[in-house]
Amino acid sequence: MRNASYDAGEGFGLRAVKGEVAAYAHSTEISEAALRRASETTRLAVGDGGGTMAAPPQGTNARLYTDADPMSGAEFGVKLDTLREIDAFARDLDPRVVQVSASLAASLQEVEILRPEGHRVADVRPMVRLNVSIIVEENGRRESGSAGGGGRIGLTGLLERAHWEGVAREALRIALVNLGSVPAPAGVMDVVLGPGWPGILLHEAVGHGLEGDFNRKKQSAFAGLMGQRVAAPGVTVLDDGTIPDRRGSVTVDDEGTPAHKTTLIEDGILVGYMQDRQSARLMGVEPTGNGRRESYAHAPMTRMTNTYMLGGDAEPGDILADLKDGIYAVGFGGGQVDITNGKFVFSCTEAYRVQNGKLGAPVKGATLIGDGATALQNIRAIGNDMALDPGMGNCGKAGQWVPVGVGQPTLMIGGLTVGGSAA
Repeated sequence: MRNASYDAGEGFGLRAVKGEVAAYAHSTEISEAALRRASETTRLAVGDGGGTMAAPPQGTNARLYTDADPMSGAEFGVKLDTLREIDAFARDLDPRVVQVSASLAASLQEVEILRPEGHRVADVRPMVRLNVSIIVEENGRRESGSAGGGGRIGLTGLLERAHWEGVAREALRIALVNLGSVPAPAGVMDVVLGPGWPGILLHEAVGHGLEGDFNRKKQSAFAGLMGQRVAAPGVTVLDDGTIPDRRGSVTVDDEGTPAHKTTLIEDGILVGYMQDRQSARLMGVEPTGNGRRESYAHAPMTRMTNTYMLGGDAEPGDILADLKDGIYAVGFGGGQVDITNGKFVFSCTEAYRVQNGKLGAPVKGATLIGDGATALQNIRAIGNDMALDPGMGNCGKAGQWVPVGVGQPTLMIGGLTVGGSAA
């Protein structure tokens, strides 16, 4: 056991919005004096009011997750014993295992939203996650693999041996795959993406560009393209905060708007943006439940929830068999995207060389480079195996981090640039 921690915090944030201007003040002290100071601060930015107060969000009776505290779902000793069992189990799986790191996290966020006319919305949001990372060594070479996930559920399921054994085995499998990897090729080639977590590429390269605030400010590569073809036929992308128990789901967003299932791209046509209340009002549309914030110390902004592409009718095996010379990528690490032009760079954590439809050696150091708009247009095949990720995504924007979900089926994308070592 390396470390354990527990912390609790509370506070409030006060937001004032007038036209394009939004002012925000927050404090860890919940008192009349602090509220008055926050009110005076926000008034400096927006003035003394005027205009018409926006109508409050519609209510909801939906309940997408439990409100039980996951931190009290098991005694500390049980959690500690589980981590020790994971460590011992993983080391016994293979003599090449030299290091095991297992982590267990649980949190409970209690949110209350108050509006001037008295409208009040509350939400209690649990979150749990189990993660296992394994380092293996052979002949002086070391490689690693990680697996895990969770969601807005109780802690009990993650502590069951049947669950964590599978997580440990998957982490070891990835580590051993990387142990046998060869340098990645470099060049422009077709790429097949696996289902589930590879949807993080979609999230970054396309999802941020479909957030309402970027489009309202004309900062997105998709600004002004509503109703136009932006992707290949058959491509349908949604943002859905209503999926029960998912990491990215919210019963209501941080402005009190109930979660929505929003179609962004339908059969290749841009049909919608994600919206918080301010952007929706200024763009003359309805909010979509995407006004999110990290905590009371952060102002709400347009953010994704669970963003995914629907499946098609192609068999995944057939898609891979059609790949003549390229990369099959099933795991991703970090990535970067430029919202203004959609250009992205992603590193692969598990990928394979494919030639003439045959899966070859795993490759190390592969990066995928392209731009979201072109990648969408160059989707050549869509699998029938759409899957969501196991519940491990975090999204950063303007210094704020929120939990998100991603998903997609197996996809073939033509003409991506693969960065790596020369073949």
